[in-house]
Amino acid sequence: MYMINYSFPLYRPPAEANNIIIQATLGCSYNNCSFCSMYKSKAYKVRDLEELFKEIDTLSSSYPDANRVFLADGDALSLETSHLVKILKHLKKAFVRLGRVSLYATAQNLLEKSKEDLGLLRSHNLSLIYFGIETGHDPLLKKINKGVTSTQMVTALNKAFNAGIKTSATVILGVGGEQYTQAHIKDTAMLINNTRVTYLSTLQLGLDEDVKERFLNHFDNFKMLSDSDVLQEQKQFLALLNPSNKVIFRSNHASNALHLAGTLPKDKARLIEEVQKALELGESAFVPNMFRGF
Repeated sequence: MYMINYSFPLYRPPAEANNIIIQATLGCSYNNCSFCSMYKSKAYKVRDLEELFKEIDTLSSSYPDANRVFLADGDALSLETSHLVKILKHLKKAFVRLGRVSLYATAQNLLEKSKEDLGLLRSHNLSLIYFGIETGHDPLLKKINKGVTSTQMVTALNKAFNAGIKTSATVILGVGGEQYTQAHIKDTAMLINNTRVTYLSTLQLGLDEDVKERFLNHFDNFKMLSDSDVLQEQKQFLALLNPSNKVIFRSNHASNALHLAGTLPKDKARLIEEVQKALELGESAFVPNMFRGF
């Protein structure tokens, strides 16, 4: 049987923990976000199709009933559409019960794809993308070196929605520090209100030592928010969110001081109340630091 040799470090969203993982690419095609250390040890590479097909066949023989596949690494949507379609077709052939293929994607990836490209990919089971918004405030997007504007992110997310592809989007609380806290939350909520994401998650800023200096160099005097300050951002963010569709909201990343779960707009008032109660109780209501990570 063909041996599968994953290239580490290997990252995947929490929701993909029990699903098949195929590394269609190595690293991230952009890899310039100042806060991210995920793929700094890897050079971006498109993996050989024949090698991938062997891995897919090996995994399908071991897990014949698998119905979900995640394509790693950082942004497999960077692949040429024809290349991705070949992978998706082989996945469907190998996993007869396949119902969903997902991957990380950037705004750049989506903007480069035509409406026809995205429709074609959706027709071959690409049905969910994981998308890092981080912030909707343009000056802050520049400082974290995201490489796109808020307008471009809205365009990209709406392209995915119009193609029938679901989006799981993330926002980083505290990413602007004390200086940008108000603008960060106001503009990020506005961005969400102008799109139609399916899932929305918030996490708290955490900086690994290998990226901290690079991140801080983009700010004059960056001051990290306390957990209470972050929850004030969370409360304000929820208050400003008025999505035009049902959004499944989670704040359960390992970095979060407070875990939240609900559906917007239905549970908006309850979620805000839970944050307020935690703020009133203080640290006793927060997840202890020893149980948190990034």
